[in-house]
Amino acid sequence: MLRIIDARTGEPAPAAPARRAPTRVEAHVPGRDATALRVLLVADLLVRALELDSTPAWAVLTGTAERDGPRKDAAALGIRPFEDGAAGPGPGTGQGVRVVGEVVGEGEAAGEGGDARDVATVAVAPVHPAAPDLADPDAVRLALLERHHHARVELDATALDEARATLAGLRRAVAGWARRPSRPVPGELRDRLRAAWEDDLDTPGVLRVLRQVETDPDLPDGARFEICAYADRFLGLHLTRDVGSPP
Repeated sequence: MLRIIDARTGEPAPAAPARRAPTRVEAHVPGRDATALRVLLVADLLVRALELDSTPAWAVLTGTAERDGPRKDAAALGIRPFEDGAAGPGPGTGQGVRVVGEVVGEGEAAGEGGDARDVATVAVAPVHPAAPDLADPDAVRLALLERHHHARVELDATALDEARATLAGLRRAVAGWARRPSRPVPGELRDRLRAAWEDDLDTPGVLRVLRQVETDPDLPDGARFEICAYADRFLGLHLTRDVGSPP
């Protein structure tokens, strides 16, 4: 079962109801900066993880009157659209999860806005610099995924260059593996991937599994391809983009 660390209590909390009612995922972004973009990314990952567990999700955007800018930035990073949403769980929803920017300060609430509603809250750590370079949005997405959302991120030129090189190499490998006969995803690796993203959206853990898959001599290439395609349903990095291109 997907669990997140509730910023209100510091304890794990389920992100899906016991019954298959929709989970309302609220992305609260008061402005347009790199941290707000990370809030939207974490909300997107939460929706993806819920859907992979066959739990319907309703994604809404709150906290800002200027919605076009954040939506444009989110679309560049492959973040799926959010509806406009007011505070509250909404009709027909079984549970709510609120994704917010972390507030740093003694005695302050764990999430941006100081909302004390009885809704599980995911607090996302800040990103520096505040104005992200979106010239290569897939590299930005990977650079953010390389760090757990509770950890601060320096989104500098070095981090983006490393992400760009990592992504290019992985896509090249996936395209090569796709030329081999397909093989099923081994159950043990599927379980490890799910265990990572169901453990508070542990994206670094998912990426570690993919790095091990890339170098494991006992895995057939067709299985490597299917594993990466499966993991990318959560990561959203377009890992199969170069399939069919010349070697």
